[in-house]
Amino acid sequence: MQHPAWAFIVIGIVIVGVGLVWLLFPSIPWLGKLPGDIRIEGENTRIYIPITTCIVLSVLLTGIMWLVRYFSR
Repeated sequence: MQHPAWAFIVIGIVIVGVGLVWLLFPSIPWLGKLPGDIRIEGENTRIYIPITTCIVLSVLLTGIMWLVRYFSR
């Protein structure tokens, strides 16, 4: 059984990685503006449902996790 501290180290590295990406690329132009993302703007309301963006990010993260598991064997 692995020591639980390794989980905290990995989580910390992931958080730092996300922070660096967010710092270097604060606005990804295509993210949230894909065909299939629903945007409804009324006079006093704004509703945004990023369906396609969520699907793309899910496929991307699933692929990354699959590669990590594949190469960790």
